[in-house]
Amino acid sequence: MSTRTRFIVTVVAVVVLAVVGLGTRGLDLFRGEDGSADGSGAAASRAASPLPAGLTAQQALDSLETKGKAARTGYSRDAFGARWADVDHNGCDTRNDILARDLTQITLRPGTCKVATGVLKDPYTGRRIDFTAGAQTSAAVQIDHVVALSDAWQTGAQQLSTADRMALANDPLNLLAVDGPANNGKSDGDAATWLPEQKSFRCEYVARQAGVKRKYDLWVTRAERAAMQRVLDTCPGQRIPTR
Repeated sequence: MSTRTRFIVTVVAVVVLAVVGLGTRGLDLFRGEDGSADGSGAAASRAASPLPAGLTAQQALDSLETKGKAARTGYSRDAFGARWADVDHNGCDTRNDILARDLTQITLRPGTCKVATGVLKDPYTGRRIDFTAGAQTSAAVQIDHVVALSDAWQTGAQQLSTADRMALANDPLNLLAVDGPANNGKSDGDAATWLPEQKSFRCEYVARQAGVKRKYDLWVTRAERAAMQRVLDTCPGQRIPTR
């Protein structure tokens, strides 16, 4: 065996022994700062998982990590896939699926599943909104991401796979048809900075947030947890909505 070959074999043996001795920490020596194998950010260290049947909002909240928000760097709506994709392949985009679920007295555009008119009892304000689809009128009813996508990004979603982020953005558990101005006022706030004006809806609202964060392996901030806990203290048996 040549001197050069013996040198290469020795180096490889030392590296193998170092990795074995360090366990999973040894593997981290070869990962990028973002945790991916090549530093590209491609690795997904968090993943979505189904919610257990009968899960209460308190149980979901208790299961969440408490951490500070990550930087918003890299966030864009496009990171969560196409807007209102037809993820369930029923021929309707997600926006119209949610309008059809949450509005009453709906009519559809002929030959389509697009909601043309309907009535919303707004969960955020309690007001009645007569909805008519159109360039100047559709914004009266908006589809809110209960856990705002920007907030999700800063509390773990940037570590989800692209498929899981698209699922989060189109998950009915995370979506509600609501009053447009109220939704604009919420912006990307979490429970520590915004809660629905209609107090009777706050338990379900926080339950949805807790369920979404549990399902998609997201965390909460200390202030967010405290705000959610104050709401859930008024309804300890609140379950995660199923639709």
